[in-house]
Amino acid sequence: MDFPRTHGADSESSVVEKHYVVIYAPGKRRARFAENCVQIMDSPQAAIEQADKAKQYYPALVYGPSVSSEGFRLYYLIEWLEE
Repeated sequence: MDFPRTHGADSESSVVEKHYVVIYAPGKRRARFAENCVQIMDSPQAAIEQADKAKQYYPALVYGPSVSSEGFRLYYLIEWLEE
């Protein structure tokens, strides 16, 4: 059976991917973050450059987004990037 191929990002897809991001994270203690706290970057260098520790924006590598049981789109921390 042939399935149609699609191109581009599907915001409703259930497939999660790794992303370099900047996360607004007061405290850096959590392992998952709501979509509104995460800004996707093109590279680890871009994430590090856009980070602002004084304003609690940190560079990271995450998986996501994944839809929670409550319907929220979440990103899961893989690791914090060095600044």
